Amino acid sequence: MDFRDFRKFTKINSTPSLLGYGCMRFPTTNDNIDEEKSYALLKAAVEGGVNYFDTAYVYHGGKSEEFLGSFLKKYMSKENRPRESYYVADKLPTWEINSLDDAKRIFSEQLNRLQIDYIDFYLLHDLKIDRFEKMEKLGVYDYCRELQKEGKIRHLGHSSHENLNNFTKIVNGRDWDFIMLQLNYMDLSNLEMYKLCEEKGIPVLAMEPVRGGSLSKLPDNILSNFTDINPGASPSSWAIRWTGSLPEVKVILSGMSDMKQVEDNLNTCGNFEPLNPAEKLAVERVETALRKRVHNKCTGCNYCMPCPAGVNIPWCFSIWNGYAIYENRGHSNWEWSMVNAANRPEQCTECGKCNEICPQNIDVINDLERVQSDMESL
Repeated sequence: MDFRDFRKFTKINSTPSLLGYGCMRFPTTNDNIDEEKSYALLKAAVEGGVNYFDTAYVYHGGKSEEFLGSFLKKYMSKENRPRESYYVADKLPTWEINSLDDAKRIFSEQLNRLQIDYIDFYLLHDLKIDRFEKMEKLGVYDYCRELQKEGKIRHLGHSSHENLNNFTKIVNGRDWDFIMLQLNYMDLSNLEMYKLCEEKGIPVLAMEPVRGGSLSKLPDNILSNFTDINPGASPSSWAIRWTGSLPEVKVILSGMSDMKQVEDNLNTCGNFEPLNPAEKLAVERVETALRKRVHNKCTGCNYCMPCPAGVNIPWCFSIWNGYAIYENRGHSNWEWSMVNAANRPEQCTECGKCNEICPQNIDVINDLERVQSDMESL
């Protein structure tokens, strides 16, 4: 099978497959990449038409770049697929860069790990506003443009999890060949950033179309909105089609970790059809139904912050509500592990200041107790 939908980057003259392989979630054995299984997944993806591979310096503790490079050297040469027939994307970890020499050293390491002479799509990874300002001060952007002139990278962009205001400053602060955004039917606030890219003619790469797997399984009473229209289509395919229906999205990245995911995504993207009006309404119903599953109505307004006891109230509620919506135990456990003990609900002294000021009239103290209990039970 080969893709019908190769969306050309007219601005930069590249034609990647609509489905890109995200190399962040390879299957593992004893915390190491299961090379046999991962090789089979990549092979199936290539044979299905995938020609875009996305990795990063930090994925799998640096082993993702090494494994991808080994696969490309072995499989592509065996199948007589020339280097120009596929695209490699990699990312510079901006949080680890404290000097221009750091950027030069890491880029050299990346080429060595990947066993290639150039990187097609190079990104400043998770470029927040403070990191952008730091990269400007260190001359990292200009260095990357020099690499581009030398042919060591083909296109320069960045990935973003920023808010709209800071994102706008970054987008307007420099010229970008492309931008990577998290786009799915639940993170609708990111659509404003997408629209800005669309207005400026900047191609968009979409990450997390299935929200880390959270949209791949839905409660039966919500899933019926999809199955009533197309009983055979997976929840993941609906999520990917929603993202792919955005016209400026050129690549949809999926971190596929088993063969079923590869086959389902190949089927969706190899026979890609944008959502029709009735299907768009079905997605809207699913989105509304999922949001109703939250435990409380915290909007993250931060009126309750800073907490005198150090509790990060909005963050704790966000994780708690996220688990209520998606019931993604693994992802919620990971999110909870990121919360320092000093910022967890167990530090609450029940001073009551949060209850007095919450504009949503949430019983914050009571809900924090429930957060601690529920998250520990995971």
